Amino acid sequence: MSRPRIVIVGAGFAGYRTARTLSRLTRHQADITLLNPTDYFLYLPLLPQVAAGILEPRRVSVSLSGTLPRVRLVLGEADGIDLDGRTVHYTGPEGDEGTLSYDRLVLAAGSVNKLLPIPGVAEHAHGFRGLPEALYLRDHVTRQVELAAAAGDRAECAARCTFVVVGAGYTGTEVAAHGQMYTDAQVRKHPMRTGMRPRWMLLDVAPRVLPEMDERLSRTADRVLRQRGVDVRMGISVKEATHDGVLLTDGTSVDTRTLVWCVGVRPDPLVESLGLPMERGRLLVDPHLQVPGRSELFACGDVAAVPDLNQPGQYTPMTAQHAWRHGKVCARNVAASLGVGGERRTYRHRDMGFVVDLGGAKAAANPLGVPMSGPAAGAVTRGYHLAAMPGNRVRVAADWLLDAVLPRQAVQLGLVRSWSVPLESASPEVARVPGGADTRKKAEAAAGDGAGGGDGPKSAESHRSSAEPADAKPTTPTTGTPGGEPAKKQPGGEPAKKQPGGEPAKNQPGGEPAKKQPGAEPAKGGRPADATAKSRPAGSPAKPPSTAAPAEPPSANAPAEPRRQRRPGAAPGKPRPTGAAPGRPRPTGAAPTPARSAGASDDPGPEPPADQPPPGPDIAPGPVKRSDGRGAEGDS
Repeated sequence: MSRPRIVIVGAGFAGYRTARTLSRLTRHQADITLLNPTDYFLYLPLLPQVAAGILEPRRVSVSLSGTLPRVRLVLGEADGIDLDGRTVHYTGPEGDEGTLSYDRLVLAAGSVNKLLPIPGVAEHAHGFRGLPEALYLRDHVTRQVELAAAAGDRAECAARCTFVVVGAGYTGTEVAAHGQMYTDAQVRKHPMRTGMRPRWMLLDVAPRVLPEMDERLSRTADRVLRQRGVDVRMGISVKEATHDGVLLTDGTSVDTRTLVWCVGVRPDPLVESLGLPMERGRLLVDPHLQVPGRSELFACGDVAAVPDLNQPGQYTPMTAQHAWRHGKVCARNVAASLGVGGERRTYRHRDMGFVVDLGGAKAAANPLGVPMSGPAAGAVTRGYHLAAMPGNRVRVAADWLLDAVLPRQAVQLGLVRSWSVPLESASPEVARVPGGADTRKKAEAAAGDGAGGGDGPKSAESHRSSAEPADAKPTTPTTGTPGGEPAKKQPGGEPAKKQPGGEPAKNQPGGEPAKKQPGAEPAKGGRPADATAKSRPAGSPAKPPSTAAPAEPPSANAPAEPRRQRRPGAAPGKPRPTGAAPGRPRPTGAAPTPARSAGASDDPGPEPPADQPPPGPDIAPGPVKRSDGRGAEGDS
């Protein structure tokens, strides 16, 4: 007789606790499979300390395979659930697809960034839900302070030194508190020539900081923030966002290059496709965390609307504390439904209080309802986090000790680019990568849809133009071969005289252009209009061999070189041609990028999205020309 199969979707607080408890309860009596995009459990409450340089990213990442015995880990994202067939379809990190069959299914997919219909926010703001976003924010803030220190213009310095955080809840308050300390420490080491200092703003439409928590915690946090110089503005939010700043709802315009979106979260969109009863985007469950009418389906965490038995008619809020407790009860009820555990239990919670880390020795806490502030609250807060973490406790404590006695390393590694962490993402825990499976699939689908003509906008996740090869690889020039340095009398090389396709008449396309003509040889001291593969950047594709007669001269009505796809909503700007060096325009007579051939390799290579500059330094001593039409910024 085969063992029952349990599939858990998501390894957040609820999913991780469910898997760990089931592993202990079933003891080889069931096959447990955990489906998650990453191989780690992220301890979210300490993420602001990663952005502030206190903790290293791996300190808040707990290995799933190392801490979950008897649990099979499958890397991938669930993109479809067949409730009648009892299968989960998923897509792996490299584009491979698979299906998991189950006898019991636990949905614990978590949440994503909550978006509001505010112009420009999706294009110019970044969320704070995963490690990639925290790493990007740390690099970005460091870069802005360094560029501001080098700027001689006071207006530019002020804009780069202004950081706007929207949302004064748990996450936004901690980001602003730690961010102010981090930038102040940078400026103390390297004072700015204009004499300015960093300015952090915390905005929220709520009447007070931490509106969902005890009012005494709110007053403590508000006092600490204002003492550090954070500009706290309640009852105000963003009306419009641009690359150069934000317009607030009170009519004030703030010049800034940084907008951090911490407004809130919404349940993962996966549950919306099930066609089951919902409550504000969350799946309705009974007090046993079971979906009514579906004995095999359970849900917990942020995707589940769990009745609050202590407050009839209400549902438990979307917090890590509730998700962690959901997981334990859900695991017991799943085991009981299979006959390998005890009796079923209902979810009933007791409020243990909250803790808010404000950086340094400051914190706000009310353990067991006792309000605390100052160093005592700081000690309770860090002690609580150490006790709640399922691993890495010694490493976290060691990092805290080192931070207390050593200065922080304010360096930018440039590992996460701005386009890798879009605000509108169904997987904020995974950064987009050049040539990734998701990008490649949607780019190919968009190219197929647009084959009939037209250049309308493609999917938000498709960055390539339909005319650009989806899987072009960097080529190394090879002497005497097509694509390398052209050999004489070879196709694509220097044509032999008096041969078909030989030296064409001057002023003809494909021949030696007449001087002072577009694409011709420039005057002395200029840059050659065209060059062989020897001077071509390594990432540009070589010109295809040409055995036919020279093309017809370009007419005035000839179509221009295909435009690159830019991100929807982004400001229009001049695109940068593929393969051209940064800041160097393509010669007028240069051939367009070759189309993808049918026999090309499926390997996409390390090519970034089409609206991004070619691989190069992510750090510049001054403003850098962007390819998406946005103004000068050191964040390329």
